[in-house]
Amino acid sequence: MITTSGMALVVFVFATILMLVQGLQQTLVQTGFEDNLIVIRRASGSEVQSGIDRYQASIIETDSAVASGSDGERFLAKEMVVLITLPKKGHAGSSNVTLRGVTKKSLELRPQVKLVKGRMPNAGSTEIITGQSLVRRFDGVNIGESIRFGKQDWTVVGAFDAGSTGFNSEIWGDSDQLMQAFRRPVYSSVLFRLRDHDDFDAVKVRLESDPRLTVDIKREARYYEEQSEVMAKFLRILGISITVIFSLGAIIGAMITMYTSVANRIGEIGTLQALGFQRTSILGAFLVEALLLGLAGGITGLVFASLMRFVKISTVNFQTFSELEFGFALSFEIVCMVLAFALIMGFAGGVLPAIRASRMNIVDALRES
Repeated sequence: MITTSGMALVVFVFATILMLVQGLQQTLVQTGFEDNLIVIRRASGSEVQSGIDRYQASIIETDSAVASGSDGERFLAKEMVVLITLPKKGHAGSSNVTLRGVTKKSLELRPQVKLVKGRMPNAGSTEIITGQSLVRRFDGVNIGESIRFGKQDWTVVGAFDAGSTGFNSEIWGDSDQLMQAFRRPVYSSVLFRLRDHDDFDAVKVRLESDPRLTVDIKREARYYEEQSEVMAKFLRILGISITVIFSLGAIIGAMITMYTSVANRIGEIGTLQALGFQRTSILGAFLVEALLLGLAGGITGLVFASLMRFVKISTVNFQTFSELEFGFALSFEIVCMVLAFALIMGFAGGVLPAIRASRMNIVDALRES
């Protein structure tokens, strides 16, 4: 039980790290919509660092690849993204929050975003709406409250739910008003719906090679996936380092347990040899026992790790420098990796004791018994 518990602890740590990385990546990938294309300034790492002037935005808006609705209006939004600092609930500190200037098409371009309370901001007003995640974690973002930034007071008139996406950690307001408040003459990005899903490559080449434009064009889903890469890599390296250290202790514990098992069964080993069992059979028996210990620890650790799916955490994304809330995500791939890791620990802890048991001399084993 002690050996299995030690292995279960290691598996729990390993599984939660993998689930944390998976949850981060899923949150940001689900933030993007596959048929939406995002246009940012060439070589910009994120929207915060980007700048698209009005002339370039108008060129993109008139491109034939932009889809139009039944009313003839184009599915295109020229948005501004900046970071502001807000105080956290129950904490003395504060954190960066993404503030997004949107247009009337922004909500239509993102079907995963639903207004759940209040109303959308009126055009030309100092009104904002907030993501549900922010309402849980920050002060002053409930409907009817005011936030001061850009030398103005902004009134919260609504709240939206974006599910398990990054938009749930954002504040939205009228793009033109926010640009004036922050004295920004350029947009951060242009988002539009692609008329034909298969035209992406042609549209990308045409717009990126246009001498009037200095832009990079990506599918929105791919853009947000890239936003998770640095942080996911850091978490993965940190988690694997911790797991390796813990796993050495678990392997030593399994090895001690198996050596003890061999020592307590010397008579049984001698009897098996006397009955004609081959050394490979004895080796296999002890290895199976060690693998079962590892499997038991793996299943136990995985069961407890699966409960982390109900936990939400928030941290600052290294690439956007804004706070993001996400959860733990368990997948079939993670289950397979975790159980394989547990079996490897069991094998590593049991192989040397199993070899010792199989090499015992029959006379010595029967004498010691």
